[in-house]
Amino acid sequence: MTAENTPDNTPGNTRAAAAPAPAVVPEALDAPGRVVLLTTSHRVAPGLLSWPAWQLLHTADRVLCVDTEHPQLPYLREAGVTVEHAAPDAHQLVEECAGGRTVVVLPSGEGDQQLTDGLARLAGSGRVRMPDLELLPGSYDLPGARLLDLVQVMDRVRRECPWTSQQTHRGLAKYLIEEAYELVEAIEDGDRDELREELGDVLLQVVFHARIAQEGTGEEGDEPFSIDDVAGGLVEKLIHRHPHVFGDETAETAEDVHAHWNRTKAIEKQRESVTDGVPVGQPALALAAKLTSRVRGSELDVPLPAGEGVGYQLLALAASAEAAGTDPEAALRAAARAYRDAIRAAEKAQGGTAPVEE
Repeated sequence: MTAENTPDNTPGNTRAAAAPAPAVVPEALDAPGRVVLLTTSHRVAPGLLSWPAWQLLHTADRVLCVDTEHPQLPYLREAGVTVEHAAPDAHQLVEECAGGRTVVVLPSGEGDQQLTDGLARLAGSGRVRMPDLELLPGSYDLPGARLLDLVQVMDRVRRECPWTSQQTHRGLAKYLIEEAYELVEAIEDGDRDELREELGDVLLQVVFHARIAQEGTGEEGDEPFSIDDVAGGLVEKLIHRHPHVFGDETAETAEDVHAHWNRTKAIEKQRESVTDGVPVGQPALALAAKLTSRVRGSELDVPLPAGEGVGYQLLALAASAEAAGTDPEAALRAAARAYRDAIRAAEKAQGGTAPVEE
């Protein structure tokens, strides 16, 4: 409002007429500004930031970072972004935004909890005109990103844990078998929480063995390989054995897929017998079913051996179940679990546990 149109500008009111006009304050100078917390993922290579993040960094009034070892700093400097090593508290940061300024903060790996808590307290007090508070993810975790954390943690545990550092492939083999059976039990129980945990335990065994192999100092002094070699080999296998997905082959049914898999596997392995690759150390019913499956899937006509005793009877039952599409190992296990439940019910009915005779 100027002096010419003030109510006090009347004849005889020389004091009002002589008063200087108040300064006009641009709206931008009175704006509260904004604070942007630019987060990045340590699981993504430094320097790989989103386009909105780069735009913000190049247009911000100030870019602050308390961590002098922040992995993004060399790449920001190379891109011409000036980063100040500063650790303002919440009050100072709010003051820095006065006049509509934009201040970007690169949190440290710990997240700068003290600063964010301070900003939250100021915003909740209602006594301070707060700048706009924004959170901008500069990089995102891709699916499977936590596997990188697992590899890092396993590496450190292998180096620093007295027990873990002494383990070998042979010494760990029994744990892999145990974890596999516990996973099967979780699947059969239908317990989702237990399933997730047991999958993690099996994955731990894979990462553990790969970390040992990375040292190249195994029992046989084999050539070293890493978890990346394991994953890379698996990726190549999946692509090669799914030509109907990654190639020009077609597969309309699950049987077509199975035929593709077996045909490709036979070419890869160059096996001399259909029994090659069948581990004889697996449970006997599963072994019997696998052997009969291999014969049935080939051009061989090999009758079951005749003999006396329960072993041959079980072999015949396993072959019959496999031909009918039933897993005899799983079927027997389900029956055994039902029997276990019946035993527990009988014990409960009798008010206690019967003595066990070995």
